[in-house]
Amino acid sequence: MEEINKTYQDDLILFVNGKKIVEKNAEPELPLLTYLRKKLCLTGAKLGCAEGGCGACTVMVSKFDSDRKIIVHKALNACLAPVCSLHLCAVTTVEGIGSVARKLHPVQERIAKAHGSQCGFCTPGIVMSMYALLRNNAQPTMRDIEEAFQGNLCRCTGYRPILEGYKTFTKQQKGCCLRGEAGVCHVISVQKEETQSGDSTNSVQQLFNPSEFMPLDPTQEIIFPPELMSLSKQPVRELRFIGERVQWIQPSSLANLLQLKAENPAAKLVVGNTEVGIEMKFKNLLYPVILAPAYIPELNSIQYTENGIVFGACVTLTLLGDVLHTAVDELPSYQTEVFQAVLQQLRWFAGQQIRNVAAIGGNIMTASPISDLNPVFMAAGCKLTLMSKEGIRVLPMDDKFFIDYRKTALKPEEILLCIEIPYTKKGQYFSAFKQSSRKEDDIAIVTCGMNVVFLEGSNIVQDMHLSYGGMGPTTVLASATSRRLVGRQWDDTLMQDACSFLAEEMTLSPCAPGGMVAYRRTLTVSLFFKFFLTVQHKLAQEDLSAEDVRADYASAIDLSHMDSPTSIQLFQAVPSGQKVDDMIGRPIMHLSAMKQATGEAVYCDDIPCYENELYLALVTSSKPHAYIKSIDTSDAMAVPGVVTFVCDQDIPGSNKTGPAVYDETVLAEDKVTCVGHIVGAVVADTQAHAQRAAKAVRISYEDLQPVIVTIQDAIASESFYQPIRTIERGDLTQGFQEADNILQGEIHIGGQEHFYLETNCTVAVPRGEDGEMELFVSTQSAAKTQALVAKALGVPASHIVCRVKRMGGGFGGKESRSSILSTVVAVAAHKVKRPVRCMLDREEDMLVTGGRHPFFGRYKVGFKRNGKVMAVDVTYYSNAGNSADLSLSIMERALFHMDNCYNIPHIRGTGYICRTNLPSNTAFRGFGGPQGMMVTESWMNDVALACGLAAEQVREMNMYKQGDLTPFHQRLEQFTIHRCWQECLTISDFCQRKANIELYNKQHRWTKRGLSIIPTKFGISFTAVFLNQAGALVHIYTDGSVLITHGGTEMGQGLHTKMVQVASRTLEIPSTKIHISETSTNTVPNTSPTAASASSDLNGMAVYNACKTLLQRLEPYKARNPTGCWENWVTAAYFDRVNLSANGFYKTPDLGYNFETNSGHPFNYFSYGVAVSEVEIDCLTGSHKNLHTSIVMDVGKSLNPALDIGQVEGAFMQGVGLFTLEELRYSSQGYLYTRGPGMYKIPAFGDIPTELKVSLLRDAPNDKAIFSSKAVGEPPLFLAASVFYAIKDAITAARTDAGVLGPFRLDSPATPERIRNACQDTFTKLCPPPEPGTYAPWDVRV
Repeated sequence: MEEINKTYQDDLILFVNGKKIVEKNAEPELPLLTYLRKKLCLTGAKLGCAEGGCGACTVMVSKFDSDRKIIVHKALNACLAPVCSLHLCAVTTVEGIGSVARKLHPVQERIAKAHGSQCGFCTPGIVMSMYALLRNNAQPTMRDIEEAFQGNLCRCTGYRPILEGYKTFTKQQKGCCLRGEAGVCHVISVQKEETQSGDSTNSVQQLFNPSEFMPLDPTQEIIFPPELMSLSKQPVRELRFIGERVQWIQPSSLANLLQLKAENPAAKLVVGNTEVGIEMKFKNLLYPVILAPAYIPELNSIQYTENGIVFGACVTLTLLGDVLHTAVDELPSYQTEVFQAVLQQLRWFAGQQIRNVAAIGGNIMTASPISDLNPVFMAAGCKLTLMSKEGIRVLPMDDKFFIDYRKTALKPEEILLCIEIPYTKKGQYFSAFKQSSRKEDDIAIVTCGMNVVFLEGSNIVQDMHLSYGGMGPTTVLASATSRRLVGRQWDDTLMQDACSFLAEEMTLSPCAPGGMVAYRRTLTVSLFFKFFLTVQHKLAQEDLSAEDVRADYASAIDLSHMDSPTSIQLFQAVPSGQKVDDMIGRPIMHLSAMKQATGEAVYCDDIPCYENELYLALVTSSKPHAYIKSIDTSDAMAVPGVVTFVCDQDIPGSNKTGPAVYDETVLAEDKVTCVGHIVGAVVADTQAHAQRAAKAVRISYEDLQPVIVTIQDAIASESFYQPIRTIERGDLTQGFQEADNILQGEIHIGGQEHFYLETNCTVAVPRGEDGEMELFVSTQSAAKTQALVAKALGVPASHIVCRVKRMGGGFGGKESRSSILSTVVAVAAHKVKRPVRCMLDREEDMLVTGGRHPFFGRYKVGFKRNGKVMAVDVTYYSNAGNSADLSLSIMERALFHMDNCYNIPHIRGTGYICRTNLPSNTAFRGFGGPQGMMVTESWMNDVALACGLAAEQVREMNMYKQGDLTPFHQRLEQFTIHRCWQECLTISDFCQRKANIELYNKQHRWTKRGLSIIPTKFGISFTAVFLNQAGALVHIYTDGSVLITHGGTEMGQGLHTKMVQVASRTLEIPSTKIHISETSTNTVPNTSPTAASASSDLNGMAVYNACKTLLQRLEPYKARNPTGCWENWVTAAYFDRVNLSANGFYKTPDLGYNFETNSGHPFNYFSYGVAVSEVEIDCLTGSHKNLHTSIVMDVGKSLNPALDIGQVEGAFMQGVGLFTLEELRYSSQGYLYTRGPGMYKIPAFGDIPTELKVSLLRDAPNDKAIFSSKAVGEPPLFLAASVFYAIKDAITAARTDAGVLGPFRLDSPATPERIRNACQDTFTKLCPPPEPGTYAPWDVRV
């Protein structure tokens, strides 16, 4: 046996994209993603979260399975996979399957041409998930595709176009959208009907044409390297890879492993690294010795015994599922009850990339109290075989196995060898349940396994095991309840008693970690009720129960399933006479889509490293409000590779900063005012060293009071920013006197994390003279970044150049907050006189950059009995955080939208901006508008409930009409909301749908459906008048090619694509001759942020004006040579010494509003839209399904229907997240718990409506914007409120069944917890919430 401390290390051999790599110094702590990006310069795979939760880093790994004698292809997360784990593996990245220069793979081509790539940052990961699926199954089903994408997130597209594009690979593919006979497109048939209805401009059109796609040819894929095949067949030997702090050992045999474990009892066993990797990165834990037993045969074996199936501890969850699926198919159903329960849990267990590498043994040994599988194994009485050098012992997986939080009964030197999952027998019934915030790839709130055995031929309970996760620091058994139920008949009396017993036994401290105490306790009872009904139904089928489940209870036991989504997109075709080269109005592909699909699109962190470049990591405050007493950097400076620590003393210019007022510091001076306040930064040679050193900086504080975290704290302390804004029209006193009824209410609207897939990133490059510096930044505000960096460095703005190629999403989050990183990086680069780079990790970005403002609305409404609203007095409070940022403008926009689409004679809105000890909140798509309108729809909904009238009737009755004045006295012209409303009612089949829902709700007690129709009116313009300007610079080169630079930035919305379309029409040349490279402050100065949905309007007109100037200069040469071509005219002008470069400028006319006099025009025009949504809620768990959404959006004359529909769907799904899913959770001290995709859930593929219809309103030209178009980025987001109010409608039906009537408060987001708690019933009464004020809650609502 060789000694553990041997100093030499083995070579790591792997293949990447067919090329052999021999790594002499493999670093065990280095993830594959960093190795690919930094060592091999393969930047296609992206870093989105570093915890395996977003899929942006997905690659395919192939290896030869010597046991099964097959080559296995699997998608995995490169951010988690240690490079050392890939010895003798073949890695395929997005670059390896195709390129724009060479040839695209069909997987790349289809996502691009189907408009499934907007910002493109997630695209390579989605491409590789699909590619790996096709390598294993060339003709997948839609279910296969949906499962393959469970580990992938996209923030831009709304997912629909990705599924549409990849649907063309499925074996059941018929028409382009699976809705008709082969070759018949359902979209076309709908458009034909509308064309025949008399609109001559509507021709048969599609967003993309599947017949143009390259066929998939599996024979042309990259072959598995023959050398790897032969190397994989050689005898396994021990491998060691020795790093800076960690030694990675791959044992050669089971005996070798046991010896190593005996010598190193603290060593961690790692298979998939899905847990240890997280612990080392995020919990700052260090494991000096890691044992990698993945290749040991005994740990990978699968054996069939008379009692069950025995799985080796290293068997992956994917293989576990495959084996159990086969067993379920082949064995009698009564034998496989546990297997079916395991499969049910696996279906929603993480994402495919995690399941492909995570081992069953790792899941058990992690001992997570919210494990999906451990409650199943415990309730089933699975047997675990443990092994050490001393021998073997077998333990039952019972309530003695998990001895404490994340601790098991294993001895330090023992390993888990295998687990036996037992067969069930006749008279035994087993179910498993999991409740989480999001169905796909989410950690459990409560999870359980339930096992009952009956005396033979009876319904008398012989034995029972109920196991729960999420109800304590370990997986627990409800032993007392089970004992009390043995010997009893399975009937309603047992059910009622069992629920009471469980409510007694399954208690939680009111301040238990994870919060949601009443909800979690209710779930233990509700899930047992589901189990009771399931078993009762099975007993009845076997004639062992007196009665079957009541018909109206049956839906409570249906396992969750969703139909594959279908969709329709309707838009107006271009006029028949439009020139072929005129791209305006055509659904052309995003110009970067193909580059994004191949990984060739360059984002900020993809820029190759400079030779002497350094990396920066932030040091942030751990206190919400405190003086800084001292900063000790001695341990940090001792970390290898560290160059310097940057603090406020290193700032050569001004430390004062901020986007609107200078009330912030670049680096904290003597005080911090939030957790996450940037105190300093460490600069080192690598990211790993910089981050390790940043964690080693020790700051001592002196706490300050008060700590104000929530809006309620701020109200109590009167902690507000000035001014307090008010808009008022009419006479409130008169309005309330005229009303028949008056009601008051409140609603809280939670904040939202931007979750752009690309976190904030800056590369700062000092130019060596005159204080010049060049910055490459992922920002929406190049000019503001330039100005604030110049201020911090103490140089004129003309010495700073800020360049933006593209962003991987922005959504407002990179409008002002990106500069908090850029200024620090610039100061560091100035100090060290070398290039400095920093791309924030997801948890850092979520911590320091803020998000959408939480709002609290309080209202008083006076209305007639018929639902006509006479008077509204509404007060808004926003949680701004520790600086003003853009909060005043956001509150102003909320007030401008307090009416939504409703004409209220007497109305007053007042806005208070709360100063709190949270990181400053900021711009987010909608910019306060959605929060303002959400409060409006809350009181509108209350009025309908109070009057007993249909909500749609009350809404329509109160709507504006053409020519009406808003509360700020702007006249509504080209008012299309009634057209949108009527079309939406029609395409959604609203009346029939409502009748069907009423019938459904009568027939179902525990699931309810709801329906809602919601309008939106969104004002277009910056409310700060000076920002409504734009510039453009257009060059024509002598070969006829055209280069455009304009003031807008590209973040996925297709702005550059639209600008090329505008220039193409104006110059009357093909778009292929026109190029946009980047946005930069040295070409177009003083640019406004790309925000407020106005960028196409502003920059489009600027480009148009520049092009018109050039056309005028070329006109004489066109006149002299009318038969010539573009190149001839350009050449002639050049030789005649004509300037072929022109500036364009535009400012929006007639804007300006005065709050003092309530007069003027804050907006250039309004965008309108209407949405109908239908949902189904599970009244027992609070889960909901989005069944249907129809959207009609007025975008004027669309510049590009594909991009505009993409914006509508993407904004809508972001709104679905805001109103139903995404919840930021803070401690009472302002610590953010939800700092990554593990705990913060944005919508996933499975959250899109099962049926989605989007129609762009026809014949609605807008004379206020370029080529009669309208803004589209922000307005559709609020239409997702239709899902929220459909949920509220469904809850109303459930409450009616329980005898609870009238208006009720439902705060946003409508999470499963809020839905379940609102559906009051006998189970919620068993588990009342703890009394407020009697305990310190784990989290608070900010």
